[in-house]
Amino acid sequence: MALLERVSTLVRANLNDLIDKAEHPEKMIKQVILDMQNQLLQVKTQVAIAIADQHLLEKKQKENEDKVAEWMRKAELAVDKKQDDLARAALQRVESYRELCDGFAQQIIDQKAQVENLKTALRQLEQKLAEAEAKADLLIAQHRRARAVGKASDAKMAGGNGSSAGAFDRMKRKVAHEEAMSHAKSELAADDVEGRLAALEKEDKIEQLLAELKTKRGA
Repeated sequence: MALLERVSTLVRANLNDLIDKAEHPEKMIKQVILDMQNQLLQVKTQVAIAIADQHLLEKKQKENEDKVAEWMRKAELAVDKKQDDLARAALQRVESYRELCDGFAQQIIDQKAQVENLKTALRQLEQKLAEAEAKADLLIAQHRRARAVGKASDAKMAGGNGSSAGAFDRMKRKVAHEEAMSHAKSELAADDVEGRLAALEKEDKIEQLLAELKTKRGA
C-alpha cells in the first residue's frame, strides 16, 4: 500500500539529518510536520475504513453460517420425510454456503492483518509526529546556534589572516600621507610669504642706502 510506504518513509526520517542538509531548516521542519499531520489524518481514515470492512466481512460470514444451519435443518427435514431429492438439494446449498463461509473467514484473517498494520503505522506516526513537534524548536535553535558559531569562526579567520588589520593600516597610512601633504603645502605657502616680505625689505633697504648715498654725495 502506497500510504504505508509514505508513512514508513516519514517514520524512518532522521530529523537532525534533514535539518543539517536543508537550505531553509525552519521551512523544512514545518513542512515535515505538516506532511506527518496530513499522513496521520489519512492513516486514521484508512484504519476506520479497514475496521468497518472487517465488521462487514464478519457480518457476511455470520449470515452464511446462519444459512448453513438453516439449509442443514431443511436437509434433515427432507431426510425425515424420506425426500432424498430435496435432501440432496438442501445439502448442496449447505456446501455452497460453507464454501462462502470459508472464503469470508480467510478474508477476515487478511483484513485483521491489514487493520493491525495500519494501527501500527498510526501509532508509529503519532509517536514520530509528537517527537517532531517536541524537537522542532530545539532542533531549529541548535541549527541557528551552529550557523552563528560558523559565521563567528569565519569572521575570526578573516581577522586572523590580517585582511582587516591590513585594511586599517592602509587607511592609517593614507590619512598620515594626507596630513603630511597638508603640512608641506602650508610650509610652502609660509615660505612664499616670507620670501616676498624679505624681498620687500631688501628693496626698501636698497632705497634707503640710495637715499643716504645721494645725500652724502650732495645729489
